[in-house]
Amino acid sequence: MDNVYSFINQVVKVKVHRPLGAEHPKYGFIYPVNYGFLPGTVGGDEKEINAYILGVEEPVDEYVGKVAAVIHRTDDPDDKLVVIPEEMGNISDTDIRELTDFQESHYSSVLIRDPKAE
Repeated sequence: MDNVYSFINQVVKVKVHRPLGAEHPKYGFIYPVNYGFLPGTVGGDEKEINAYILGVEEPVDEYVGKVAAVIHRTDDPDDKLVVIPEEMGNISDTDIRELTDFQESHYSSVLIRDPKAE
């Protein structure tokens, strides 16, 4: 199993399987951000590590960006990466929470950030 915290500040490639504007096949909500996974990784749920892509305003099939944070779910083993454009610099905790609330509001979580970046 990969340590998701080691991805913070790393540049990663995300394969998008739920692009911005896509409908969730089971729950019917619309994805307000691109959502995908890191091929070849294994997360706490024994599946590939998932990632929200924030700061990209069009649907994409894959994306290379910087991991700004980890959403560590305290009631579920499926942590999520927060990926942003490298040129974006950073993103606030408030913005992360607002942009991922469509899905993360169903879980308890804490944001893990690089303490040197604050």
